[in-house]
Amino acid sequence: MRTTFPKENEDFEVSDTTSTQNPTESEVPKVKFPMTVRFRGKALATIYGRKKSRNSYRVAWHVAGKRQMASFGTYSAAKKHADKMAKDLYEGSQVTALHPAQARDALAALERLQTHFGVTGNRISLLAAVSAYCEAIAKLGSRSLDEALNGYLTMVVTIKTKDLKEAVDEFLLAAEPKTVASDGQRSQLSSKYAYNRGLQLKRFAATFPKLPVCDLTQGHLETFIGSLAMVKTSARNKRAAGSAKSRNHYRAAIRQFLQWAVRKDYLLATHRLNEADAMHPEIANTAETSIYTTAEFTQLLEKADKSLLPIIAIAGLAGLRTAEILRLDWQDVWRVPGHIEITAGKAKTRQRRLVTTCPALATWLKQFRSVTAGKLWDLHEVTFQQRFAALCAEAKVTRKTNGLRHAFCSYHFALHANENLTAQQAGNSPNMIHAHYKGLATRKEAQSWFAVKPAKVENIVELPHQKGSVA
Repeated sequence: MRTTFPKENEDFEVSDTTSTQNPTESEVPKVKFPMTVRFRGKALATIYGRKKSRNSYRVAWHVAGKRQMASFGTYSAAKKHADKMAKDLYEGSQVTALHPAQARDALAALERLQTHFGVTGNRISLLAAVSAYCEAIAKLGSRSLDEALNGYLTMVVTIKTKDLKEAVDEFLLAAEPKTVASDGQRSQLSSKYAYNRGLQLKRFAATFPKLPVCDLTQGHLETFIGSLAMVKTSARNKRAAGSAKSRNHYRAAIRQFLQWAVRKDYLLATHRLNEADAMHPEIANTAETSIYTTAEFTQLLEKADKSLLPIIAIAGLAGLRTAEILRLDWQDVWRVPGHIEITAGKAKTRQRRLVTTCPALATWLKQFRSVTAGKLWDLHEVTFQQRFAALCAEAKVTRKTNGLRHAFCSYHFALHANENLTAQQAGNSPNMIHAHYKGLATRKEAQSWFAVKPAKVENIVELPHQKGSVA
């Protein structure tokens, strides 16, 4: 629609309905009222003169069977309006259906819409604007549109476009400070876990190069998780890639990333990506728990040097996790008589616990009684694992994953038949004890395990300094 607002405003300028807006004429032509106004011989409007009870001229006309009327302070204004109405009615113009006040409102509204188009480039018709407004206030009920809009703007977020790879890099970088532990304390995030999660998320991002996070769909997740299940080994053959447990780890890493992306406004909070079929965890077959025998344990203790001996003894006879032992210092071993203290900052569960030092463990640690300061192990965990692997090879003992802790839990439960006591010592739950360690050892085997003692007790003043040792 082409608008010519100045001209249309000029046409309707004479339609003021308040008589004080126009000066009263000093002289009025001798006209007999009511006066019929014709256009090309057809009577289309009527002018009514002033009366004692009404100091104005009135113009009346009919549109679509309805009588319209407007008042003017002067005869000339009324005549001008009546002539225009007659002409418009003859030509079929729909503006005649508007009362002068309505016409002014319509022109002002059209002008406002034209301004909106000039600013935004979005053209809206007057009908569309009025319809949308009426629908909105009908839904709002007693609330105003302005009130609803302000409330919405305080809650809505503006999603930022961010490349998936860039977002993953930002996520991983933000987590790095959490992997740094203060002296003797557990870091907020395991560096090993952070490393593995980084590999998983980088593989995820590499699968969809140049894809914005906000454009992720359930289909993308289906594609990626599906790619983990099978890997091509040739043009025709495929083989399984990873386990259900491994895929569950990928799912967990992606969920954490998506939660972070929502907080960063890279993704809508209502994304529903986690509802994808591929994101549902799989039931993973639990690996068989492997434990060392008493003979194997004895071999490891007898072959271990002074740096590895206390760690192996504590792992097998107190059941501490490897990471917990590597955070210990000697004060934790001796501070509470008859117990090893795992402070909240060093425990996996971040809860302090005391683990009983059984007679066999006390015997193995007796030779270190004069060592009261420093960490039990001040090298990297990787170095410990390498040294322990070498020890297993020297002792001709097959290395078992978490074998010492598994052995402690299995033998302790077999000896005491008390899952609560074993769980308290190991720092896990009774359900975990039942699920993984029940029935793995007999009471006789347990008695033999906790009776392992050194053939000869040595007395030493301090451990060899470990800094600079090689794996």
